[in-house]
Amino acid sequence: MNNVNVGLIGFGTVGKGLAEALRRQQERIAQRSGLRIQLTKIYARSLAALPPAYAAAELTKDADAVLNDPDIQIAVELIGGIEPAKTFILKAIAAGKHVVTANKALLSQHGREIFAAAAAKGVEIGFEGSVGGGIPLIKTLKEGLAANELLSVTGILNGTANYILTRMTDERLPFAEVLREAQRLGFAEADPTYDVEGIDTAHKLAILMSIAYGMNISPEQIATEGISRIEPVDIEFAREFGCRIKLLAVSRSVGGAVEARVHPTMVPESHLLASISGANNAAEFCGDLCGSIILSGAGAGSLPTGSAVAADVIDIARNIAAGAVGRAPALAWLPEHIIDRPIAPLSALTCPCYLRITALDQPGVLASIASILSQHSISIESVLQKGRKENEPVAVVILTHTAKEEAVAAALREIDALDTVAAPTVRIRMLEE
Repeated sequence: MNNVNVGLIGFGTVGKGLAEALRRQQERIAQRSGLRIQLTKIYARSLAALPPAYAAAELTKDADAVLNDPDIQIAVELIGGIEPAKTFILKAIAAGKHVVTANKALLSQHGREIFAAAAAKGVEIGFEGSVGGGIPLIKTLKEGLAANELLSVTGILNGTANYILTRMTDERLPFAEVLREAQRLGFAEADPTYDVEGIDTAHKLAILMSIAYGMNISPEQIATEGISRIEPVDIEFAREFGCRIKLLAVSRSVGGAVEARVHPTMVPESHLLASISGANNAAEFCGDLCGSIILSGAGAGSLPTGSAVAADVIDIARNIAAGAVGRAPALAWLPEHIIDRPIAPLSALTCPCYLRITALDQPGVLASIASILSQHSISIESVLQKGRKENEPVAVVILTHTAKEEAVAAALREIDALDTVAAPTVRIRMLEE
């Protein structure tokens, strides 16, 4: 039985998950692949010694000891961030090593350079763990749906945001309180900006779009809004309308362009994405041949993400053994067919909207608001107001029929400028089934 040697850079949460997956499943992996995949060297600057279970591997505080070791065929980068991760990966490629990473921030911003370097050197890049934790989203897009034209990608791609929204919904708690609890439990970082403001989700959407559409895209091209403005009152109104609020990544192919957006969305309870709770992730892919496919599961965590990284290691090891390196292009498209496609401007989006307007409870206020919406060709589906406090601000909630984003934005500027409106209007887009 042939050996495939693996070097690991980073022994944090995901690194430990990979090490455990390779150790615990060693015999099963051998039975499935005919290979003995061995973790032989681990780079970790802050570790004095490896746990006894991994004592067969050599611990080093010098990354070059992994990157320059001629016996290591696959280098796994799991330190995260941009630098020195980018330098390590490019060094590994230059040394002729195959690379596996779960680094979504790096790939979404510098993937073009990394994939080009790997193609030029004739080595493979595996990155299943970068999106969706243990859910095989990358492999599904690359191989399972290879015969399809992808029409849309929609997903819940950040476990922290979904955990917060789930607890706000189920326990009727305010955002700030749930965030503090999530930080205490380790579901949220000390600085949660990337998670709650949609930045992490945008990184992941960029990776999925590059595979789905064969296009170059960076996170900066994705219109991004977070969940920090969502209040319990919005959760309650969503419930009344038969919806749950989720932070969604949404992309649709529209003619020669594609939509690219991340924002809170009201999802009808009849849609499967509405049922994704806690820190779980899910993605819906719609192909012209297969229709709608939804995958869901653990979107983060040591063992789920370690499982995804291990799957990449096994795939590459099989290709090495079969002499089939490069069997599938890294992004599912031959490099010469990956192009720059236009991004549809958010102003051109059409969808129904939820509007929560904080207005004084006075005669004529609703009529003024309705008049402004009408002037911008926005039709009202329903209006809901709870309670009455004369001459005090109350929440007036309006659901619109499908309307153009540009028209809604212009109408809200006029509505928020009214003397009777006491705070900026909260607008949440609605998912159309």
